[in-house]
Amino acid sequence: MNAPTSHAHLAPTVSQREVPQALLDALAQRFGANCSTAQIVREQHGRDESAFTTVPPPAAVVFAESTRDVADAVALAAQFKVPVIPFGVGSSLEGHLLAVQGGISLDVGRMNRVLSINAEDLTVTVQPGVTRKQLNEEIKSTGLFFPIDPGADATIGGMSATRASGTNAVRYGTMRENVLALEVVTASGEVIRTGTRAKKSSAGYDLTRLMVGSEGTLGVITEVTLRLYPLPEAVSAAVCSFPSIEAAVQTTITIIQMGVPIARVELIDSNTVRMVNAYAKLGLNESPMLLMEFHGSPNGVKEQAETVQEIASEHGGQSFEWATTPEERTRLWTARHNAYFAAIQSRAGCRAISTDTCVPISRLADCLLDSVAEADASGLPYFLVGHVGDGNFHFGYLIDPNIPAERETAEQLNHQLVQRALALEGTCTGEHGIGLHKMDFLLSETGTGAVDMMRTIKRALDPHNIMNPGKIFSL
Repeated sequence: MNAPTSHAHLAPTVSQREVPQALLDALAQRFGANCSTAQIVREQHGRDESAFTTVPPPAAVVFAESTRDVADAVALAAQFKVPVIPFGVGSSLEGHLLAVQGGISLDVGRMNRVLSINAEDLTVTVQPGVTRKQLNEEIKSTGLFFPIDPGADATIGGMSATRASGTNAVRYGTMRENVLALEVVTASGEVIRTGTRAKKSSAGYDLTRLMVGSEGTLGVITEVTLRLYPLPEAVSAAVCSFPSIEAAVQTTITIIQMGVPIARVELIDSNTVRMVNAYAKLGLNESPMLLMEFHGSPNGVKEQAETVQEIASEHGGQSFEWATTPEERTRLWTARHNAYFAAIQSRAGCRAISTDTCVPISRLADCLLDSVAEADASGLPYFLVGHVGDGNFHFGYLIDPNIPAERETAEQLNHQLVQRALALEGTCTGEHGIGLHKMDFLLSETGTGAVDMMRTIKRALDPHNIMNPGKIFSL
């Protein structure tokens, strides 16, 4: 394991590449008002939800409205060997959107049309700027839904690029399992298609899976074909409080190992419950809590819920609160999804350094409890949430960005947590991606040989290193 790395030292390690005026002139001529060099627009596209604060903004922002716009912008950038950084809504947490080597930001947010709904085949094709909430609103009349729910109302393109997952992953999987096909603009400006709407294929290399999770380093996604699922006949949600985090985790492990097809099971520690109560004006019991959801037939949901309640009771679970109406469920899940913002507001002026390790479910207690003890001993305020049904959890260490010692402490805690997860045969990132923050951890997890293979692929597909350079690994 490499030494822990501070965010403060992760500002660009490679000199910013010059963006020639000739390129800016060419972009202005091609895109007119859809190309901006205004300072406020550039700054907006030069930051995300990560704790990085010192990276200069891109030299220009191009607002693409079609695949042809994306292809032309990339082709012009390639002509001048200038970096291109795809931008959706800016919700990434690991510095994916930052122009660490300069270049232009390519905003695909206006490419937000649902192109085709094939309800009979349970598929839909969308442009990359469609957000997950928008998608589900537009398809709800079909009786289908798209289940991947990372919390933020992220774009489908961004979710594909970072291989996102979220609260429903324990039942429905991640973007890796739910993206069937893509349209991608390559580093030369060529438009290619990967995959089909068929449920399976053995035709050649799986380029779709190569692009899903590539974080914009191999191409710009311009269309996505997704799996859809029937809306469950019955949905029930519940919260249950526990005397300790260990009791909540052991309950989760038993639920999964018994094969209960639970749709969501989220852990929230007492710190986070307190923050959420203050933020959302709720009255939840301020102790470790599981927030659960069950999908299926009315009888099936009832059976699942009864089984889980019995398991929870064996581990000291109490104060079950059931929510069967959409309004009640929305209230509970809104509280969960607002946990990050509740935490940020709990300490004025703070930034959150986030983690998202994932371990085999049988090792979850080992990893989580030791990490909680370290965080408590550090004295740093923190919040803890987890999609614990698939072994994934998140710490958010709340630091004052003007106090270097706090940043170093948070990075040390993060380092120790990742080291522990890797020792337990887990991963350094379950869903946020590598971006800038976890480049050293990727090397520790996969080894030099695997990262060298990734570099070989990158050089072959992007010989001038213009596609979101400086992310995932260094060249």
